[in-house]
Amino acid sequence: MSNIELFGSDKVKNIVTDTLYGCDDGELYIEDNVSESFLFDDGVLKNTSFNEHKGFGLRGVKEELIGYSHSSEFSINALKEASGTVSTVKSGRNSDSMVDPNRTNNKLYTDKNPLNVKDFSSKIKLLENINSYARDYDNRVKQVSVNLSGSWQKVDILRPSGQELSDIRPLVRLNISVTLEDKGKKETGSVGFGGRYSYSDFFTEQNWKQEVHKAVSQAEIMLQAIPAPAGEQVVVLGPGWPGILLHEAIGHGLEGDFNRKKISVFTELMNSSVASKEVTVFDDGTISDRRGSYTIDDEGTPSQKTTLIENGKLVSYMQDRQNARLMKVKATGNGRRQSYAHHLCQNEQYNDGKW
Repeated sequence: MSNIELFGSDKVKNIVTDTLYGCDDGELYIEDNVSESFLFDDGVLKNTSFNEHKGFGLRGVKEELIGYSHSSEFSINALKEASGTVSTVKSGRNSDSMVDPNRTNNKLYTDKNPLNVKDFSSKIKLLENINSYARDYDNRVKQVSVNLSGSWQKVDILRPSGQELSDIRPLVRLNISVTLEDKGKKETGSVGFGGRYSYSDFFTEQNWKQEVHKAVSQAEIMLQAIPAPAGEQVVVLGPGWPGILLHEAIGHGLEGDFNRKKISVFTELMNSSVASKEVTVFDDGTISDRRGSYTIDDEGTPSQKTTLIENGKLVSYMQDRQNARLMKVKATGNGRRQSYAHHLCQNEQYNDGKW
């Protein structure tokens, strides 16, 4: 019996339902993930890799406790063994608060496997072409590094009610790094683009040439740059992707669990001013084709746009199902996993401001 047939079988559904009886929440999560990477550096193909991992994770949640077990083998015996581990978290009574996520018909990206769009030799040829073009574009170019990577992930979620949810998530990226040397000084410019689509955009000559130009321009500006003055400086960030700086600076502090446990600097600051009135920050998993977007999170909750800071005021945290329930608020679709082996991150951005 295939994984798909086994996933929807009565045996599996009965095990999941019985295991999670008495829990506040939980699910069976199955993942199939394939990925590849190519590195062309210093004029030669330095590295290629191909990886595949698949398996399941069974999770039971009771109040603040989580029981979790995973295996790379999806079988009835493996699931029964996982059930024994997860069952230790429950109290023996059923919970009335377990409400299934709403379904969604949103389609934010293709479900095609990008790894199958082009053959191996075509991918290598692309890297060679980018390398040659970059070196010919400017006689100051001394080093070129090109990295092509892609993955295809399929997830299936089975809830104790029998509700089945699934998502297919492609992800690709092309990174180009160019080093210029002028008058004994070397500087590097690095660019990259990608998202939840196929490799096709990378093979459009105009697209990758434009990225090469950006990388060379970056390096050229750095060659002309003077040392920045020391000390505290005012930094102006544009809307959109600079939000990654926000994520690293305060994003984790806006996660529900840290605030529920009162270990975040934002604890007790809900509806208080935490930034300039010109600042609005949102977490959005619904932007088509973006790498941080997803149809559903890894608990089955549909992705959404969540305003975190509005006109400088803290108005919301990012919530998975467990912390939303404990804090008596709605889940925001932020229950993400690193993989099936890790039980329970989306696009964080700024809105336009005045400057």
